[in-house]
Amino acid sequence: MLHHPLQPGRNDKGQLGHGDTKRLEAPKLIEALAEHAVVAAACGRNHTLALTDDGTAFSFGENKLGQLGQGNQTDAVLSPAPISYNGQPLVKVACGAEFSMVVDCKGNLYSFGCPEYGQLGHNSDGKFIARAQRIEFDCELIARRVAIFIEKSKDGQVMPVPNVVVRDVACGSNHTLVLDSQKRVFSWGFGGYGRLGHTEQKDEMVPRLVKLFDFPGRGASQICSGYQCSFAISEMGGLFFWGVTNTSRESTMYPKVVQDLCGWKVRSLSCGKSSIIVAADESTISWGPSPTFGELGYGDNKPKSSTTAQEVKTLDGVYVEQVVMGYCHSLVIARQETEQEQERLKKLPEYNPRTI
Repeated sequence: MLHHPLQPGRNDKGQLGHGDTKRLEAPKLIEALAEHAVVAAACGRNHTLALTDDGTAFSFGENKLGQLGQGNQTDAVLSPAPISYNGQPLVKVACGAEFSMVVDCKGNLYSFGCPEYGQLGHNSDGKFIARAQRIEFDCELIARRVAIFIEKSKDGQVMPVPNVVVRDVACGSNHTLVLDSQKRVFSWGFGGYGRLGHTEQKDEMVPRLVKLFDFPGRGASQICSGYQCSFAISEMGGLFFWGVTNTSRESTMYPKVVQDLCGWKVRSLSCGKSSIIVAADESTISWGPSPTFGELGYGDNKPKSSTTAQEVKTLDGVYVEQVVMGYCHSLVIARQETEQEQERLKKLPEYNPRTI
C-alpha cells in the first residue's frame, strides 16, 4: 500500500512541501513525494521530515539552523529534498523545535540542526561569540552520529554505557529521549523543569541514562516527549512522567508514576504543548491545564481543561489504536473491524475543512 504524504496548515517556511508558502486548509498530496511510499513523518517548529520505505529521509521547511540536514543553512526549503547522509537505511525520524534526529536499521542515532542546549548529543552546546559580542551557534548541517552514551553515579562520576542499540527516539522542544534494545531510557539537552529526569535541572550535552528504568523487569517499552516534559511506559504497562505541563506548578524532577492511570494498560500516548492524550484499554483519556483549545476532546458545553486525567466521553465505544497530538490539536486512529464499531464511528460528527 502506498502511503501518500498529505499536509494541511501553516506554510510560511514551506514546511508543507508544496514548493510554495501558501497556507492550506485541507490536506493536499505532496507531489514531490507522490512516487515514494512514506512510512513515517515528523514535524518541528517550522520544518518537516518524511521517511520512505527504502530508508531515505526527506526534509523541507525552515533551515536557518541546519535543521533540514541538507549540508547548508538557508532561510527555507520549499520542496522535499533528501538529507545529507550515506549510512544504513533509516527507520525512525524525530524533530525538536529546531533540530532533528534519525535512527538507522542498526540502531545508530544521528542528529543535526541547532545545538543550543546540547540536545544534539555531541558534547557541545555549539555556542561561540561572533562579532559585536553576539552569541551564535555552530550548527550541525549534516546528519552526525551520536557517539557516546553515559551514566553518572551519585558522586558525579561519568561512565560510558557501551552497546547502545537505539530502538526509538522522541524530541521535545529542546531535549531528546532515546529507548534502546535493552529497554533503557537516555535523555539529554535542556534540563529546565526536570524534563530530563536526572533529579537536577542541568543541561546534558550527551545522552545520559535515566536510572529508574535500568533494572531487570523495570525497563521501558515506549517513550514520548512533550514540549517540556517526558513520558515512558514501563514494560509492566505503567505510565511515568517527569518535567512540567504547567510551569506555574511544581516540577517533577525524576520519573514518577501517573497515579490517575494506575491499573490502565496504556497502548498509545502523545503530548502537545501542555496537554496529554492516551489510548488505554477500551478508553481514550486526556488532560491538560488551561489554556486549551479543544485538543482534550471533551465536547461542547464541557470544561475545556482538566488537571486530572479524564475519559474522553465523546469517544465512548470507540476503540482507539493510536493517538497523536500537535501543539494544540489531536488526532486519533480508530478501529473499525466490526459492524458495531463502524456504526459507532458513523455517529461521530464529520469535520469538513473549509475549502478556500
